[in-house]
Amino acid sequence: MSLLVFSACAKKQTIKPEGPYNAVASFTKANALFEHKDYDKARNLFEQIRTRDTTGAVAPLAQLRIADIYQKQGEPDSAINEYRKFLQVYPDHRFASYAQYQVAMIYFSQIEGYDRGFGAAQKALREFEKLRDLYPRNPYKDSVSMHISRCRYIMASYEFMVGDFYYKKKAYRGALGRFEGILANYPDFRRTDEVLYLAAGSARALGHKDKAGLYLDQLQRQYPDSLYAARARKELAKR
Repeated sequence: MSLLVFSACAKKQTIKPEGPYNAVASFTKANALFEHKDYDKARNLFEQIRTRDTTGAVAPLAQLRIADIYQKQGEPDSAINEYRKFLQVYPDHRFASYAQYQVAMIYFSQIEGYDRGFGAAQKALREFEKLRDLYPRNPYKDSVSMHISRCRYIMASYEFMVGDFYYKKKAYRGALGRFEGILANYPDFRRTDEVLYLAAGSARALGHKDKAGLYLDQLQRQYPDSLYAARARKELAKR
């Protein structure tokens, strides 16, 4: 059809105004793209929904999906930023605990062992504790408890590694500071018996005999079957 003919036909037709924006239909389409891993197209649609859904029916879910896409595309910082936007705008939404959990898990996934994992573990612990405190009825309770314990263990292990390094270098003041920090902040650390023994050794090397004795006493009282408790009894017998 030529442009002239098309134009003439168009004049005879009644032009119907465009209907209202159907956010739900758009979300269904975007979600299908998401499920098929067509993330770029899906994100574009979700971003439109986020701004055009005046009813608020699916705008929060679109915000979450945008965050999910960034996470799946390996952009953790952008994902965290989008999850935080959701929590800021919709703190009481039924999926708020999900957004908070995702933030915590992103940090947790960045932990690289005991020697380089302290910073990520610290951030993850903060976010898991926030989830536990702000959303006590969250559906991730068992997982949260396990991850909190794991974060604390990683952080304590790092502190122990540094303290042991100082101890072996005979930098006893630095070693004692690390060991006392573990005793104060991580009383459930699995290697507390060893921490007490090394803290006693550090204190003794610094001339703090009374403090060393207190640590040895605590060691044999709390961990009577420990190898370090046996050593503590021998040292106390010499006093």
